[in-house]
Amino acid sequence: MNTVLFAIAAYLIGSVSFAVVVSKGFGLADPRTYGSKNPGATNVLRSGNKKAAALTLLGDAVKGWFAVWLAQVYGPQFGVGDAGIALVALGVFLGHLWPVFFRFVGGKGVATALGVLVGINGWLGLATLVTWLVVAYAFRYSSLAALIASVFAPFYYGLLFGFDPILLAVLAMSGLLIYRHRQNIANLIAGKESRIGSKKK
Repeated sequence: MNTVLFAIAAYLIGSVSFAVVVSKGFGLADPRTYGSKNPGATNVLRSGNKKAAALTLLGDAVKGWFAVWLAQVYGPQFGVGDAGIALVALGVFLGHLWPVFFRFVGGKGVATALGVLVGINGWLGLATLVTWLVVAYAFRYSSLAALIASVFAPFYYGLLFGFDPILLAVLAMSGLLIYRHRQNIANLIAGKESRIGSKKK
C-alpha cells in the first residue's frame, strides 16, 4: 500500500507542467498553442525567451529527481524497495506525459526522464546527458538527441547495475519517450524537423 502511495505522489509531482506554469508567469503564450504544441523547454525556447525555457527545463528535471529522491530517502522506512523506486520513477514520468492538472496534455518527457535518471544514479544521468549534448551539438536536433539518449540510457543502467526492476522502468520510459516522439521521427525522415533555437512560426 505504501508503495502505491509513493507512486501516486510521484505521478502528482510529475503532473506539474512547468512549461505552462513558467510561460504564464512570464506572460508568454501557452506553449500548447504554437510550434510543436508540446509543453516542454524546447518549444518554450521558440518563444524567444531563453530564461523561461531554462526555468522550464530545470523545473521538469528537478521534479523527476525530487520524486525519486523522496522515495530513496523516505521509502525504505515504509517498505519501499527497488520495485517501489521503479514505480515512482515511472509514475513521475507518466505524470509529465499525461498530467492530471492539465487535462492530461503533457510534454514528451526528456527533461523529466533526465531528472529521474540523475535521481537513480548521478553517473547514469551524466552519461545520458553527455549523449544528448553530443548529438544535439552535432546535429542541432533536440528530438534526435533525445531519441538516441533514450536508447542508450537502459544500456548505461545495465552496465552499471545489471538487470533489476529499475532497469525495467528505464526501459519503459525509453519506449514511451520514443513513442511520444513519433511525429518528430516522421519529420526527421522528411527533413521537416525544427532545429534547436528556431523561432515559432
